Amino acid sequence: MGLFNFIKDELIEVIDWVESGGDVIVWKFPDKDCNIKYGAQLTVRESQVAMMLDEGKFADMYQPGMHTLITDNMPLLTSLRNWKTGFKSPFLADVYFVSTRQFTNLKWGTPNPIILRDPEFKQVRVKAFGTYFIQVKDPKKMFTSFAGTAKQLSVRDIEARMRDIIAPKFAEALAEAQVSVLDMASNYTELGDKIRPMIQAEFEPFGIELTKFQVTSTSLPKEVEEFYDKMTNMHMVGDDMAKFTQFQSANAIEKAAENPGGSGEAIGAGIGIGMGSMMANQLQQSQQQLNQQNQPPPAPKAETKEDIMNMLKDLGGLKEAGILTQKEFDAKKKELLARL
Repeated sequence: MGLFNFIKDELIEVIDWVESGGDVIVWKFPDKDCNIKYGAQLTVRESQVAMMLDEGKFADMYQPGMHTLITDNMPLLTSLRNWKTGFKSPFLADVYFVSTRQFTNLKWGTPNPIILRDPEFKQVRVKAFGTYFIQVKDPKKMFTSFAGTAKQLSVRDIEARMRDIIAPKFAEALAEAQVSVLDMASNYTELGDKIRPMIQAEFEPFGIELTKFQVTSTSLPKEVEEFYDKMTNMHMVGDDMAKFTQFQSANAIEKAAENPGGSGEAIGAGIGIGMGSMMANQLQQSQQQLNQQNQPPPAPKAETKEDIMNMLKDLGGLKEAGILTQKEFDAKKKELLARL
C-alpha cells in the first residue's frame, strides 16, 4: 500500500492556474518533475490559454474550459510521442498558462531629454512620460519569441524591456508632428494616437498588441521655462520699442539679487541710489508740471532721417531676438518708412 500511495501521489491529476497576482502574464505549472496522469483534468479559465510543451517544443494549446488529457485531446503531443490509441501510461510534459486579459498602466518615459526642433524656441530639450496598455494576442508567438522557458513572466519584465524601444519612437513621432512645446499639452491625445502604430510594429513580433498609448506629461529644462515666463511678461508691455530695454533691465536686477557679494553688492547699492534719485526726479518733475500748467506745450521735436534709420535698426534687432513677430515687425517698419 505504501508503494502504491507513493506512485499515486506522484501523478498529477488536476492542472489549473488561479492567478494570485495582477501582473503575471506567463506561468509554468509547478510539476516538480512529476508525471501527468493520463486522463488528468486541465481547467483553463476565462482570459487564459494553456500550452503543452514536449521537451521544450510547442505541442498543444487549450482554450478556456475543462479538458481531459487523453489521446484525442492531445493530437500534437501524441504525434510527437508516437502514442497509440488507448495509451494509458502517465506522460511527462510542461504546461504553461498565458493570461490574455488586458494589462493597464504600464509606465514609459524618456530617460534622457529629447532634442526637438521647435518653431518658437528653435531647438529645445523635452522629457516626456506616460502609460500604455497591452494584451497577448498570439500566445504561441509570445512564448517562443519573448517568454522562453522562464517559469514566470510578469508585466514588469515587458515594461523594462520595452522602455528602450518606446523612447526613440516617441522622438520620431514628435519630429513628424511638428508641434510646438507650448502646444504639446493640448495635443497629448493626438500624439498618443500617432505614436501607437509606430510602437505596435515593435510589439508585433512578440505576439503582443498595444491597445492604448497615452502621453501624460512633458517637461522643459528649467532655463527654458524661466525664459518663457519672462517672454510672457515682456509681451504684456504695451510699447514694442521699449520691450528689449525693459527685458535687459529686469535681467540686470535679477542677477544683482542672485549675487549678494562682490560686484553684486555694488550693483545692488547702485540700484538703491538709482531708486532714490528716480523718486527725487519725480518730485521735481511734478513741481515743474505744476508751474507749467498754464504754459502752452512745447512743439514736438522733429524726427530726423538718422533717428528713423536708427529706430529701424533697433526694430530689426528686436525681430532677430524673437521679441517681435514677423507681423509686428512688418507693421512697425511700414509706419517708420512712411515718416521718411
